Amino acid sequence: MFDSAQLLATMPNLPGVYRMLGGDGEVLYVGKARDLKKRVSSYFQKNDLSPRIRLMVGKIEAVEITVTRSESEALVLENNLIKALSPRYNILFRDDKSYPYLVLSGHQYPRLAYFRGTPQRQDQCFGPFPNAYAVRESIHILQKVFRLRTCEDSVFNHRSRPCLLHQIRRCTAPCVGIIGAEDYAADVRNAALFLTGKANEVLQAITQKMQHAAELMHYEEAALYRDQIKSLTAVREQQFVGSQSQADADVIAVVAAQGLLCVNLLMIRGGRHLGDRSLFPQNAQDVSTQEALTAFLAQHYLNRAIPSQIIVSETIEHEVIAAALGEQAGYKVSITAHPSGERRRWLQMTVNNAQLAITRQVAQKSTQNARLAALQNALNMPNLQRVECFDISHTMGEATVASCVVYDQEAMQPGQYRRYNISGITPGDDYAAMRDALTRRYTKIQQTDGKQPDLILIDGGAGQLGIAQAVMDDLGIADIALIGVAKGVERKAGMEQLITTDGQATRLAPDDPALHLIQQIRDEAHRFAITGHRARRGKARTSSSLEDIPGVGPKRRQKLLETFGGLRELKNAGVDEIARVEGIGQALAEQIYQALR
Repeated sequence: MFDSAQLLATMPNLPGVYRMLGGDGEVLYVGKARDLKKRVSSYFQKNDLSPRIRLMVGKIEAVEITVTRSESEALVLENNLIKALSPRYNILFRDDKSYPYLVLSGHQYPRLAYFRGTPQRQDQCFGPFPNAYAVRESIHILQKVFRLRTCEDSVFNHRSRPCLLHQIRRCTAPCVGIIGAEDYAADVRNAALFLTGKANEVLQAITQKMQHAAELMHYEEAALYRDQIKSLTAVREQQFVGSQSQADADVIAVVAAQGLLCVNLLMIRGGRHLGDRSLFPQNAQDVSTQEALTAFLAQHYLNRAIPSQIIVSETIEHEVIAAALGEQAGYKVSITAHPSGERRRWLQMTVNNAQLAITRQVAQKSTQNARLAALQNALNMPNLQRVECFDISHTMGEATVASCVVYDQEAMQPGQYRRYNISGITPGDDYAAMRDALTRRYTKIQQTDGKQPDLILIDGGAGQLGIAQAVMDDLGIADIALIGVAKGVERKAGMEQLITTDGQATRLAPDDPALHLIQQIRDEAHRFAITGHRARRGKARTSSSLEDIPGVGPKRRQKLLETFGGLRELKNAGVDEIARVEGIGQALAEQIYQALR
C-alpha cells in the first residue's frame, strides 16, 4: 500500500523533477517543481484535482525524484523524460520530426535546395519552415525571381547544354557558362537578402541594374530586370505580413472547441509569413488552454531553433520557460501574451488558423466514424477497431521491402508502422516475402505481449492470403480475421475484391464508405512499402562494390559518383578518366577499374 505521508516526510524543499510510478513500474506522469515537497504534496492534499489527474493519483505506487540546481534545469530534464518515456497522463505533442530548412549550398555556383538535418558549415540555411510545402513554395518563388540552380551536382557537372528550366526562365544555366560567376553570386546575395527580410534592398539593387541597362540601350536585359522587379513586388505583397521590422517570431495560439484542443504555430522569419502548423496533443482531456500552452512551449523548443520573440494567446507564468529557452538559444527570448499593433494581428490570424483546424478535424473524424461503422457492418465485425495491412515492393526481385501500416482509434498511426527488409529468398517470390514479414511481425507481438489487430488486410489475392493463414496457423493465432484485397481483373480503383479465408470473394459498391476505408489503408501500405524499397534500392546502387575497394573512403566515393554521375557511368569509364578525378592517382584508378570489371 502506497504511504504518501511517509513519502512527503522525506521530500526536500528543492527544485527538481518527480516521476509518478504505477504498480508495474510504469511511469504515469513526469513533472517539474520549484519546490518538490510543495508540488508533490498538492497531489495528495487537494480536492479540486481534474478527473484525469485524480485517476492518475489513484494508481500511484511510488514517486521518484531528481533534484536539480534550478527550476530552468528541471524544465529541460522534465521534457527530455517526457519525450523519452511518453507517460500516459502527460500532455504529449507528437512533433518529433525535424523541421525543414531552405539551404544555399557552399559551391562556387550555390544550389538552392530543401534540407533537413545538420547542414555543412559552408552552407547558408534559412528557416525553419513549418512544413515541406512552405519550403518548396519558397524555392519556386526564388527560382522565378532569382533563377538559381536546383539540380544535384551529378547533373550540374555533366551538362553540355541548358536544361528545360533555363528555357522557361527558371535558371540562368551556370552549368554551361551562360552566366558568369560574379553575376550568379550577385543573384545568390539577393536571394539571401530576400530570405532575411531585406526585400527593399534587393529591389533597389535590381532597379539600379535595370536603369543602367536601359541607359546602355540593352533593352532585353532591362526587360528581364523589370520582370524580376514585378515578380518580387508581387511576392512581397503576398508573403509579407505587414511588419515594419525584419522580425523573427513564432506566434502560438491554443483553442479548445467541439471537444478538441488545438495548438497552432505560425512562423515569421525576416518579416515573412512562412506558414503555420496545427497540432492536436494526446492526453489533453480536461486540460486547460494554459496547461497545453505551457507543455507545448517546453516540449516543442527542446533542442530546436528558437526565435527571439514568442507571441502566445494565453497568460501563463512564462519566466522560467523564457529563461530556459534563452539559455539554450544564447540570447534573450521574450514571451508576450498581450501583443499590440501588427503582432496582435498575427495572433488573431493564428487563433483563426486553430479554429479552422478544429473544424477540419471534426469533419474528418465524422468521415472516419462513418467509414469504420460501414466496414464493421460490411464484415459483420461490430467490435472492429484496429486494422493492420501488409504490402510487398521490389523491382524484379531487387531490394524487396515489406510494409505494415496500422489503422487504430479511427486514424492511421504512422508511429506504429513497420518496414521489413527481406533477404534470403528467391528474388521476386512475393509469397516468401509475405511469409517472412508476417512471421517476424506476429512472433514479436507474441513475445512482447504487444497489441494484436482485429483484422489483417493483405494486398493480394488468394495466394498471398493462403500464406497469411498458414503463418497464423503456425503461430497458433486464431482470433485475428484475415482478408485479401485483390485488384480484380479490371485493376481499377473501386473494383477491388475482398477475399476471405474460406475462398469467398465479394465486391463492395464503389461509393461504399467501407471500401473507401479499405482503399485508404491499402494505399498507405503501398506508399510506405514503395518509399522503403526505393530508399533501399538507391542505397544499394550507390554504395555497392566501391565500399570494398581499399583506399576508397566515403569522400573519394562521393567524388567519383559526383564526377561520373553514378556507378554505372563509373564502370564504363577508362583508367585515365578515373585518374583525372581529384584525389585519385593512376595506381588507385587502375585498382578501381579492375575492381569494377
